[in-house]
Amino acid sequence: MLEKSRARLNEVFALAPVVPVITIENTRDAVPLARALVAGGLPVVEITLRTAAAANAARAIIAEVKDAVVGIGTVLSPSDLEMVAKMGAAFAISPGQSQELLDAASSGALPFVPGIQTASDLIACVTRGFDLVKFFPAVPAGGLAALNALAGPFPNVRFCPTGGIGQDNASQWLANPKIVAVGGSWVAPASDIAAGNWSVIEARAKAAAALRRAT
Repeated sequence: MLEKSRARLNEVFALAPVVPVITIENTRDAVPLARALVAGGLPVVEITLRTAAAANAARAIIAEVKDAVVGIGTVLSPSDLEMVAKMGAAFAISPGQSQELLDAASSGALPFVPGIQTASDLIACVTRGFDLVKFFPAVPAGGLAALNALAGPFPNVRFCPTGGIGQDNASQWLANPKIVAVGGSWVAPASDIAAGNWSVIEARAKAAAALRRAT
């Protein structure tokens, strides 16, 4: 089961160097937002479960924007994971991890990216078969120096860092061969989503999609 999940995650994170991390307040904004991101070259999106509208927004994108690859973030519990699987999301991603969440994810079919900050977090993940993790919050947790230090004892682990990464520093992170993609909210901030600034978001997506990565 995990082999198939790992293969699918490899496919997903190879699609673009940046994964927009989306906090959406109104379901009606979901489809035009996703279309703008896809048009800009960023088909993979993370819809965070931080608002009341998030789940329905994700469902709308999955149903109506066929070129979008929808991941669900802020997955905190086995029940969240079950809900996300039923929604038809491409993957689930978490800001951290717990024994219960890792156990549920390792026994299910939904591709899952656990969040880590420490070597102990990484041990918990790799011993359950997870070799792609979210380093969060990337900059406050020590930045590239911390990620490089963590990567040393875990040569087979790859990272999607998120938190404090923007257009100005994303290329520095993407130059690291251990990083498959970076996550960030700068492409589609909540203010532009609420204002319906789809052309602005599409332009930011194009700039982000043009970033080069080592992998």
